[in-house]
Amino acid sequence: MPGSLNSFCRDLLRELSVKYEVIALSSPGEQMREIEIREGVRTIAIPMERHISLKRDFVSLWRLVKVFRKEKPTMVHSMTPKAGMLCMVAAWITRVPLRVHTFTGLVFPTSTGLKRKILMATDKLTCFCATHVIPEGEGVKNDLLYNRITNKPLRVLGYGNVRGVDMEHYSRRPEVMKLTESLRDDSCFTFLFVGRIVKDKGINELCSAYKRLHEQFPNTRLWLVGRFEDKLDPINQESRVLIEKEGNGLEAVGMKFGDELLAYYASADCYVSSSYREGFPNTVLEAGAMELPSIVTDINGSREIIIQGENGYIIPSKNENALFDAMKRMICQPDERKIMASKSRKMVADRYEQGFVRKCLYDFYDEIFDK
Repeated sequence: MPGSLNSFCRDLLRELSVKYEVIALSSPGEQMREIEIREGVRTIAIPMERHISLKRDFVSLWRLVKVFRKEKPTMVHSMTPKAGMLCMVAAWITRVPLRVHTFTGLVFPTSTGLKRKILMATDKLTCFCATHVIPEGEGVKNDLLYNRITNKPLRVLGYGNVRGVDMEHYSRRPEVMKLTESLRDDSCFTFLFVGRIVKDKGINELCSAYKRLHEQFPNTRLWLVGRFEDKLDPINQESRVLIEKEGNGLEAVGMKFGDELLAYYASADCYVSSSYREGFPNTVLEAGAMELPSIVTDINGSREIIIQGENGYIIPSKNENALFDAMKRMICQPDERKIMASKSRKMVADRYEQGFVRKCLYDFYDEIFDK
């Protein structure tokens, strides 16, 4: 999706183009023009479906092969599951010398039956066609190894994560704090979630836990920042009714960007990531940079960012009771919460500052180009 390209590779493509000729490729969308202008690189749009669609996937693959034959790249570096598989296969067919794929997350660990087998097979195909495989974090690496997806060397760059955090941008700057004036309510404890409002993000458990919590602690709020994806992964009807009900402190505020999004972070007291799976959740990093303690599920990426009791709590995935207890503890243990909040930003800066994360990538490029 062009949104992913615009987010993950913001300023990265411009920096790379100082040394390399860079072409950015994704599905079509309005953001492609924005990327082209801001980054100063050429863009190519090829429609790619996020879900399984054999006919359309074949058409996308054929179009990718045509592009790679025309452009003759020295390297193709792909991210995200579907685009990764299609690009690696097309690059292998056209014999692109360096074929790099970054696994930003794995879908098969939370899938079952035939779907799980198909997803594992596609990941194996991606790895087979790639010359270099980069797991975004140690958890993704362990899943690839444990499930025997590939026997190729796997290497996490730095401490993991593909984007890093711009610590200057993600800070409580005066411009951000000005925007919090209409959001902040010191008489109310505010929980925050940022991401797609879907079942896979644990929204059903989050809504149920919050409902119970709000009954005990009426002066609480929960903000859901993001979009619904009712066709791909809908939440249950009970959660939808709860979100749409007025007067319970639970509000879906839609998509937010830039300083407006940061104002929501700065106006909250605790970040919650109740997801079933992640590669390396950028929102947890962003929350930490904005001095928020987090409640996260014990999944890849999240358990690498959060240290239990230091900058947040780690709870079992899909466990409403554990989520309820952790949220309650955040409210009832203010001194502990404040200590965790005071440590959060430094812990992100020490391991995931954007300049460091990008240098790890640039050093990797230099290394494989020199071989």
